[in-house]
Amino acid sequence: MKAIRVHARGGPEQLVFENAPEPEARAGDVLVRVFATGITPTELRWDETYEHADGTPRIPSIPGHEVSGVVERVAPDVDDFRPGDAVYGLADFPRDGAAAEFVAVRAANLARKPQSIGHTEAASLPLAALTAWQALFEHGGLVAGQSVLIHAGAGGVGSLAVQLARWRGLRIFATASSRDLNFVRSLGADTVIDYHAERFEETARDVDMVFDTVGGETQERSLRMLRKGGVLVSVVSRIPPGVAEQHGVRAVYFIVEGNRAQLEQIASLVDEGDVKPILAQVFPLASARDAFEFGASSHAPGKIVLEVVTTSRRGATRS
Repeated sequence: MKAIRVHARGGPEQLVFENAPEPEARAGDVLVRVFATGITPTELRWDETYEHADGTPRIPSIPGHEVSGVVERVAPDVDDFRPGDAVYGLADFPRDGAAAEFVAVRAANLARKPQSIGHTEAASLPLAALTAWQALFEHGGLVAGQSVLIHAGAGGVGSLAVQLARWRGLRIFATASSRDLNFVRSLGADTVIDYHAERFEETARDVDMVFDTVGGETQERSLRMLRKGGVLVSVVSRIPPGVAEQHGVRAVYFIVEGNRAQLEQIASLVDEGDVKPILAQVFPLASARDAFEFGASSHAPGKIVLEVVTTSRRGATRS
């Protein structure tokens, strides 16, 4: 098969479009013919991109862990998908990803693709939407009527977090650059703060949760604007022990996990019009280096996607 592979740690310059062995579907796996994959520019810095789950090297490796495609075949112990099913999901990080013509994914990490959108749009959702869902509702435990500050509300994760928060009936504060203020408002944010022009803690106070997708000084300042008993949820870095407690709040750091039930709920929200994918740019698979370079230099709203099969058809496969 054709694939994008990295043969050494590094940046986009290490990405090579080449022939690679087709992956095997191990026990519990589904082999997916990839139509599109979403990428995360920082994944080239993750240890999991270059290592197996036990820490041993995995070189060369294939990036891109968000996938939308069609089931090619299933392992003998998998009975909930059939060849031809249109699926989307999140491949485990310590395994090869979906920047290839085929990828093997645990069946538990896949769900039926939203019927109302094509594979390119669906591939932009799994990592970002699951991250937002798990931050807001699992780790934040937010319910209708509560408040949240979402940092980088125009980003791949932030734009979906704003939409999910709107659907849940939360009061939404979000930070964004001046060029993206209206865009984030259009997604459902009640108050959008230009982080270059104003300090967010002077506008958003006593919120129930802060969703930190930025880290650093932003994370430190965010602790001061939570209500007592509130929670800061970060996908960037852990908060040093005892720091959150000094402010009378909780702090959670987590790494997103695949979850079929949540993917099914997200697909329903997409088909009902409550959540829409936001695409920053679409590149062909062979241009993965350009895509990663674009992600490193651009702050365009939404998600970067690599197309493996160029099609926008919603039919042709069972969904």
